[in-house]
Parts: sequence; structure tokens; C-alpha cells
Amino acid sequence: MLDYKLLSALATVIECGGFERAGEALGLSQSAVSQRIKTLEIRLGQPVLVRHPQLTATPAGQRLLNHYQRVCLLERELGQTLPTLEAASPRLRIALNADSLVTWWASAVSAFCRRENVLMDLVIEDQDVGLKRLRDGDVAACLCASDQPIAGARCVSLGTMTYHPMATPDYVADYFPDGPGEKAFRQAPAIVYGPNDQLQHRFLSQFGYHGPFPYHLCPESEGFVRLASAGMGYGMIPIIQVQEAVERGELISLAPGHALSVPLYWHFWRHSGDLMERLTQELAATSLDADGGLRGHDDRKNHPEKGSAAALGYS
Repeated sequence: MLDYKLLSALATVIECGGFERAGEALGLSQSAVSQRIKTLEIRLGQPVLVRHPQLTATPAGQRLLNHYQRVCLLERELGQTLPTLEAASPRLRIALNADSLVTWWASAVSAFCRRENVLMDLVIEDQDVGLKRLRDGDVAACLCASDQPIAGARCVSLGTMTYHPMATPDYVADYFPDGPGEKAFRQAPAIVYGPNDQLQHRFLSQFGYHGPFPYHLCPESEGFVRLASAGMGYGMIPIIQVQEAVERGELISLAPGHALSVPLYWHFWRHSGDLMERLTQELAATSLDADGGLRGHDDRKNHPEKGSAAALGYS
């Protein structure tokens, strides 16, 4: 029989990134947390943590984390039918891409979090690799671009995020006077979110270009837009994120008609309880439209008007 105090220690060490901070979160000493991990490893007969060079869970530890997260969700449901049980606010650890976080995510889940008294622990991960977090047991659910569910999980389509190659008019005039092409791509600095970001490569491949290109690395979504707005480079940006700048003429597409649509899928573990089912229903009911806005939300920020797409050459 598993001792869930030991699993709680494991989950907190991974979440906090260390034994000392995990102790502070659990109200224990660092040595007490270390002893719980050691006890878990002795009972399991194998290590649950890799301590060097970076603190991570072993494959066995990842399976335990996955199990523990699902148990926490199920315990939340039990607490609703047995009010005498101590009911703490549930915490959902979810992986999602930064662009979703700064655009539509908060509007989609805010009512749910208030209604259900849910706390969220958000892990920022590129949409192409977020599924690895779920597979490793590090999160209870994730947003990613893959429509292939992993064993034991479910997959629900939420729509698409459409990305446009955005830059300032001066930048486009300087680097793309004759439009997109191999010569321009070799010289024009791009902006790339991180080593797992493949949007730039997919955009270039539309023009048959697969060679090297200069680029700035900026692993922060709002900073990414700031670099483009300052004329430092061009980058793939969802229209919803820069709508006002497009309407003011501060940012334009350097290649109208060559946007990229990235599907987003919601993956979560089966048998995670009614709470996760209700969150899934909430997300599915407010799925993304073609511009990355939320269907059913009328506010301008989260539901772009058709005119902003027209400003990029799409009517």
C-alpha cells in the first residue's frame, strides 16, 4: 500500500525544484523531506529522483507522480460527497504554450476556477512538446499540437491558433523589398521562441527554403512581440496578440496568405475525476476560432473583429 505522505513529498520536491523549498511548502525540515524520499526509494527498491546534474524524476518516479495527481483529483470528488473530510483547494498542474497563456486561456478558465475553487499551477511549454510533460507524469493535463493521445489519456480538439509572420513596415521594407525569398531569409533576423519552436522552419518551408537563417532567441511571449515591434526581427505571432498594433499599422505581415494554423488539443488522464471532466467541458464550450479568439466571448480582446484579419490581407 502506497504511503501518500511520501508521494506528496516527491511531488512537492519536483514542483519546488529542491528539498529546502519543498520543506517550506510542506512545513517540514529539509532533512525530513529527504528522509521521506529515501523511505519511498527503499520501499520501492529503486530511486525516484535523479539529483545530478538536474533534479528530475526517474521513470519510476514519473509513474508515481502521474498516479498521485490522479488520486488528488479523485479525492477532491470524494470530499464533495463526504463534507467531513478536510477539503483543501485542488491544484491542477497544467502545461500550456505561452501564446495561449497571454491571449485566451485566462478568459476560458477564470469562471471555472472561481466556481470550483481551483488553483492552477501552470507550466509554460511549447505546444509541440507539452505532451511529454503529461507522459512523464509531471502534469495532470496539457495543451499541445498533437492529436494522438497517449495510453491512459484522452484528447479533445480546442480549435487552432493562427500565426502570421509579423514585423514593422520599416523592417519589411529593409529586408524584404522584393518579398520573401532565399536571399532575404538568409539575411533577415528572425525571432524564435526557443529550441523547440518549429514555426519559423514551417513558415520558411512554404517558400521551399530549408537553409540557415539568423535569429534572436526570446523565450517569453510578450518580450517576443516587443522585439518585433522594435524592428529587431520578424516572428510568427497570433493575430489576437497584436490586433491593436496591426490596426494602427505598426505591425504587418511580410507574406500575406502564408499564415500557419496550429491545432491545439487538450490532453488529460482518464479517470481523473469529475473536476477534470468539467474543466474539459468548459474548454470545449469556448473553443478557439480561426483567429485564436474564443467562441462565445464577445469582448474585443478575446474575439478579434474581422477587420484585423483584413489588415493582413485576409478577408
